[in-house]
Amino acid sequence: MEWIYHCPHCRGMLNPDETVILIALREGHQLLVGLHPEPGNYHMHLPPGAVMDQGSRWSFHCPLCRTALTSDLNPDLCGLDLTSGGSRHRIFFSRLAGEEATFTLSAEGLLTNYGTHRDTYVEELVQRMYT
Repeated sequence: MEWIYHCPHCRGMLNPDETVILIALREGHQLLVGLHPEPGNYHMHLPPGAVMDQGSRWSFHCPLCRTALTSDLNPDLCGLDLTSGGSRHRIFFSRLAGEEATFTLSAEGLLTNYGTHRDTYVEELVQRMYT
């Protein structure tokens, strides 16, 4: 399956190859990170020697327009636009290092969730999206 990611702000493509490229910022640290494009796959590429401590909160930004990707739905989630199989989705992922929580929202409003920590957000997301 092919997943194509775009910045929701500038519409720039974020995965020109097999990796979704983002800027991660935290307390003066700036990293260029690569995320696996498959929703629910939490494999991440970091620069040599870089560490994202478990539970640390990172701010993810588009590498093209540098706009923060933090979601209005929850301040601990980031959002990207995703096209897969000809369908458009909004995908949300946790910005806490080590937290496995990912959500896709289809144009029809169908929510799919992934990860061992998804229950932290599901009820709030559903409530905020449909009220």
